[in-house]
Amino acid sequence: MRSLRSLGLLALLSVLLLGQIPPAAAATGTPLRTDTGLYPRAIRLEHSGSANGRVLASVVTFQGNNGLGAIHESTDGGASFAQVGAVADPEAAGGQGLCCSTLYELPQQVGELPAGTLLWSASVGQDEPGRRMAIRVFRSNDIGRSWQYLSTVAAAPNDRGLWEPEFSVDAEGNLVCHYSDETDGVHSQKLVAARTSDGLTWTGHHDTLASGLNSDRPGMAVVRRLPSGTYFMSYEICAAAGQYACVVHYRTSPDGWNWGSPTDLGIRPETADGKYFKHAPTVAWAPEPGNPQGKLLLVGQVMYNRDGSVAAGSGKTVWTNSASGNGAWREIAAPVAVSFTTVDFCPNYSSALLPSADGAQVLEVATDWDGGVCKPYFATGAS
Repeated sequence: MRSLRSLGLLALLSVLLLGQIPPAAAATGTPLRTDTGLYPRAIRLEHSGSANGRVLASVVTFQGNNGLGAIHESTDGGASFAQVGAVADPEAAGGQGLCCSTLYELPQQVGELPAGTLLWSASVGQDEPGRRMAIRVFRSNDIGRSWQYLSTVAAAPNDRGLWEPEFSVDAEGNLVCHYSDETDGVHSQKLVAARTSDGLTWTGHHDTLASGLNSDRPGMAVVRRLPSGTYFMSYEICAAAGQYACVVHYRTSPDGWNWGSPTDLGIRPETADGKYFKHAPTVAWAPEPGNPQGKLLLVGQVMYNRDGSVAAGSGKTVWTNSASGNGAWREIAAPVAVSFTTVDFCPNYSSALLPSADGAQVLEVATDWDGGVCKPYFATGAS
């Protein structure tokens, strides 16, 4: 969503050009790395044979002028991590730009891609001359050590943006990529899905959320499949300034491909006392003893009270819901407590949530400023 990306660029320029370095961060948790690490994602391997149980975490980082997808591994359940690989897309080299990557393990075979294949994708090209952005996919068959280009989900026909890819597998067994699209010339931004039966050719590009108000900017979709077979999508909708600009919403689908009318904006999740999240949500599913449907965990960048004031626990709170998203959500302490309250591309921006196999705990990877560096921190807490 461009408003936050623009804010992030302005914040970074103020750091680099004006010397306005934020004070040292007070985020709790352990640094995943000592330099820049943006847009974290975390998965636990479940379809990779002897590697099952390992936790992999990815972030966007930079080496000189080259954007990289750094892959970190934990063999102790998320207590410690070490970098084991990096995705070096040549289209993200030489200052061309890299944003908002995702990491995914195939739960089943797709075409000739076996279950356990790791996929990484990101937005590339936003800073190149004559900008033509693309969402490109890379694969790994050695637990993230090496990566090869696989395919391109979408390429922009103009200089507008393609952002924030996320993967799921639909009820027919196709790999689906959800992403944010600015390129149609009508909508400021919309959510789009495409799918592939072989990992190589992407078809069926269609709007999953395109507001009737063309200035609205739905974005940052994350999709999880529930035990019932229902698919749950969290996202933000940025619009004109106001109390609910960039508020978090969700929708559901019976098959992970058909999401109903694109103009249906969905449901705004809230706590019993009316709190709500704005900006950069992510969602995770976890098992729950005695509840066949398990529970959902949700986080957003900033938490607000019903009256629009910032809530006391903002940056330090995750929500949980044991009714497939229906009804009120309950607050729990976030494993990583983020201290900065600026609304830019760093503090608590699109934090990763990874529940334990039994659902009793959740690993979080969240970013916060440390001086002029946006660093990722990780910690595990009760869910």
